[in-house]
Amino acid sequence: MSALLGSDDVLALGPVAAVAAVRGALAAGLDPDADVPRSVLPLAAGQGLLMPSEANGWFGVKVATVAPGNTARGLRRINATYLLHDSGTLTPAAVIDGVALTDLRTPAVAVAACLDRLRALAHSRADGLRLVVFGTGPQGEGHVRTVRAHVPVADVTAVTRGGGPTPPWAGRHLSAGDTAVARRVREADVVVTATSAREPVVDGHLVRDSAVVMAVGSHEPSVRELDGVLMGRATVVVESLGVALTEAGDVVLAVQEGLLDPGTMVTMADLLGAGTAVPAGRPMVVKTSGMAWEDLVVAVAVYRRWLGRT
Repeated sequence: MSALLGSDDVLALGPVAAVAAVRGALAAGLDPDADVPRSVLPLAAGQGLLMPSEANGWFGVKVATVAPGNTARGLRRINATYLLHDSGTLTPAAVIDGVALTDLRTPAVAVAACLDRLRALAHSRADGLRLVVFGTGPQGEGHVRTVRAHVPVADVTAVTRGGGPTPPWAGRHLSAGDTAVARRVREADVVVTATSAREPVVDGHLVRDSAVVMAVGSHEPSVRELDGVLMGRATVVVESLGVALTEAGDVVLAVQEGLLDPGTMVTMADLLGAGTAVPAGRPMVVKTSGMAWEDLVVAVAVYRRWLGRT
């Protein structure tokens, strides 16, 4: 009988183990480009997504739905279930809360890509890193939690279009129109964009040469959170060149503008598998779109932890 793993079981893995699972899989040679492309299905109330992946003795598929109208109903906009199988027998091993899995794996992937830079930055700052986070939803919070689990953090600024109460994981909450935002971005070691914005939320001229930018909010070719100026200045790290050039608007639009040369982008497999170095002296942008192999790697880690405790 399949195990039924809820959100508590998923989140019990923790960000350190989730990051280690992603880095370990890529270091061992997992090829993100071997993933089957996800299917996006138009539905009456939104979209359905099917995200299958097979690797290292496991097969899994995430079934997710996106219902834009749910926000007004007080319901979750995104819902998901993950089905994990043993590859050898194709028998189901676990049914896993897909929302919690996504909340855990998304920041784990971004931090896995830039962990070496984060550690170098932390080494140079006795008091910890300064973060600016655009967006106060689960991914904004999740990225702060995952960074904090790996390096000291001195200060966090949350930014949204409307401002409002300061979330418990930040030191302050600014409106995007506040003049203080530009100063905070100039001072930031880490900038996270986890929004539903369709236009850039960060002025690319403001980002420090040493900074890390994690952009996770957009996954459509016509939607971006980062401008072409920043993409042209930075070393851009992506999960897969093919996915980035078809799904990541931050990449697609900067290439169309002639500001980003696709040949200069670095994949996570280059970094963590082949050991490619990211040059210092320019920003590091980690642009993720979300791929099925990431869900599989973290789901297996969640399942193995659960097995070890039962």
